[in-house]
Amino acid sequence: MNLYAAPARVNRVTDPSTARAAEPAAAPPAVPRAAPPAAARAVARRSPARQGSLREHNLALVLRHVLDAAGPAPGEGDPAGAPPSRADVATATGLTRGAVSALVDLLIGARLVAELPPAATARAGRPAVPLVPASGTVVGLGAEVNVDYVGVRALDLAGEVLAHRETRGDFRHSDPARVLAVLAGLVGEVRAALPGAARLAGLCLALPGLVDRGTGPLRLAPNLGWRDVDVVALLARHPEVDGLRVRLANEANLAARAEARAGAAGPSFLYVSGEVGIGAAIVLDGEVFAGRHGWSGELGHTVVDREGPVCTCGARGCLEQYAGKDALLRAAGLDVEEPVSALLDAAGAGDERSARALRSAGEALGLALANFVNLVDVERVVLGGIYAPLAPWLTDAVVAQLRTRVLAAAWEDARVGVAAGGAHAAMTGAALVVLRAVADDPAAWLPAA
Repeated sequence: MNLYAAPARVNRVTDPSTARAAEPAAAPPAVPRAAPPAAARAVARRSPARQGSLREHNLALVLRHVLDAAGPAPGEGDPAGAPPSRADVATATGLTRGAVSALVDLLIGARLVAELPPAATARAGRPAVPLVPASGTVVGLGAEVNVDYVGVRALDLAGEVLAHRETRGDFRHSDPARVLAVLAGLVGEVRAALPGAARLAGLCLALPGLVDRGTGPLRLAPNLGWRDVDVVALLARHPEVDGLRVRLANEANLAARAEARAGAAGPSFLYVSGEVGIGAAIVLDGEVFAGRHGWSGELGHTVVDREGPVCTCGARGCLEQYAGKDALLRAAGLDVEEPVSALLDAAGAGDERSARALRSAGEALGLALANFVNLVDVERVVLGGIYAPLAPWLTDAVVAQLRTRVLAAAWEDARVGVAAGGAHAAMTGAALVVLRAVADDPAAWLPAA
């Protein structure tokens, strides 16, 4: 499982189980024996400056290697390679075998890493013991509020979804307090469904709008009708959220983290999240580029016709009015409460109005994406959200616009693919943000001496 999501803002910390435990005296500081290989140096550069001691740094280095070696969760992306042994970790990180062994023992004691039975080998000597992320022990909660659903899922370090709850509804122009009360109830249900040994690392909430990563509030979510909402304070009213660190982030950015973890799109791509609203996230060399405030990627409010219909944001001609879920269903003559599958069924049955609506949406989407690709120079566009099942009907029109309007298309086409991050990618990405904080500071999870 790739957990390279950058830590999101922490708004509240009240969980005593995540307080830093006393350090066991038995493990001396681990000293690198030689310059680590490039991959290990890249991991080391991601280590937070707050990790003051060399041992804490090396503990995080070892845990990240075990987590990253595990690869995508089952059914997502390319299969992972063989789990590493202590010797493999030592080779990859440049630490001594003795130091790695001591650090691995600490991680096993903290229930962050587990050992598998030794693999059979024809070679003489003691067989290597594979190391994997521990299952069901430390859990991140990923949640999402969107226009037509609210959901929560629990993900462990092994990448397994331990529990998932979701409720559908119409949350357009809704009361934030009411919607967040529904969300808190789902958090309580998920917590109750977890194994007794599971320890919660926190909650990250995906929101369809501008989340100020510097100050925390949701600044604007046009389709929800929310502006300057202190989401964390409203959630804090509910006992189901007691003891949790709460983080907020944009839903498209979080879905892109899940896509990056799945690994199919490569290191740099533009992720497009299609729902009632349309979001996007730029991933460059494996990192989401969110902009100074965390507000980048508002593809849905790219203007494709300045004389077009008025958008929920107040402007005219935004992409959402041509390629958002509601716009698509209306153009096809369907009710906006219908699922996307109804549009697919109609188009597949030969309904010309539905097919025309999809072609028009693909053209508008391709026009907006061409502007993005000209600006950020990515070679791959990934269609997620409702655009994943609609891709067979959208892709030709999108590609035609990219080939016509992207300046570099004469030398290299921008490839268009379908998201591999699975359903509810924003919730998965949100849980990954929480688990990344564990990977950055595993010393906080060591048992008391």
